Amino acid sequence: MKIYKTQNEVEKDVIAGELAINDSVTFLCDLNLPISLRITGNINAKDINAWNINAEDINVENITAGDINAGDIKARDIIYFAFCCVYKSILCNSIKSSREIHQEPICLDGKLIIKEVKK
Repeated sequence: MKIYKTQNEVEKDVIAGELAINDSVTFLCDLNLPISLRITGNINAKDINAWNINAEDINVENITAGDINAGDIKARDIIYFAFCCVYKSILCNSIKSSREIHQEPICLDGKLIIKEVKK
């Protein structure tokens, strides 16, 4: 498991606009970089703002990304650019596209669950 404590640590591992980790990764800092994430394991983080995210499972509070491909996504809020596809399920408080022309989220083997936020 790779653990990043600062965005500076992340930037040192970015090659050609992509952070590629052949394991699971934990971000103990917010990640706000114009990069792609290619993680073979799981992602655990608070907030992620990246171009494209490819991972096994994603467990974060907020995601802002161009495209998202994952096994499962558990997040508070998800904002994607054009395409969000998971193999299993998406569990979140809200999900929306930042682009007028987009594909609705796809859950191949599970379902999209939008939780009611208690007021």
